[in-house]
Amino acid sequence: MPGARIERVVTSGTFSLDGDTWDVENNVWIVGDDHEVVVIDAAHDARAIRATVGSRVVAAIVSTHAHDDHINAAPKLAEETDARILLHLDDRLLWKHTHPGRDPNGYVSDDQRIEVAGTELRVLHTPGHTPGAVCLYAPALGTVFTGDTLFAGGPGATGRSYSHFPTIIRSIRDRLLVLPATTQVHPGHGESTTIGAEAPYLADWIARGH
Repeated sequence: MPGARIERVVTSGTFSLDGDTWDVENNVWIVGDDHEVVVIDAAHDARAIRATVGSRVVAAIVSTHAHDDHINAAPKLAEETDARILLHLDDRLLWKHTHPGRDPNGYVSDDQRIEVAGTELRVLHTPGHTPGAVCLYAPALGTVFTGDTLFAGGPGATGRSYSHFPTIIRSIRDRLLVLPATTQVHPGHGESTTIGAEAPYLADWIARGH
């Protein structure tokens, strides 16, 4: 059995894009054991995230995409934990909207493996919500962390800059629906679901995406 476990921290703040701002709650996912963790999407409140991490080593802060509500606490958390911030290169322009004076420490690529506590997180490039959106698939945990690509109830929003509806539908069809039906889906907002629970409802979305 893998030594890693999954923890969730829910943080509150705002999301701003294209001149509009909304109040949001974000899921921050922490994967690891008693010694080291990876933080997925450092949103809003570095203090709350740090409180859950405790004295554990943060091996990396991985951003599923660069909308401000998913990255706004990343630099502070990185400074406090000496962790590297990782992002897909295709979201570098979005990143600079929020953090114009600082670059991520590295860029992830499709099919890259990130290891933590003996468990492998596989990077799946799933553009559509943003150009550099990624999901992180942990086969040993039967879990995929989907950011804002897939939620309980359907795909992420594509009505704003840098997004594209047919592209997100292709990403879900080709990269997520091929995972085992029992795979737990842990999104960036809201409650978790499974690939099997979402697949029947996504047939209509896929048809609309052609």
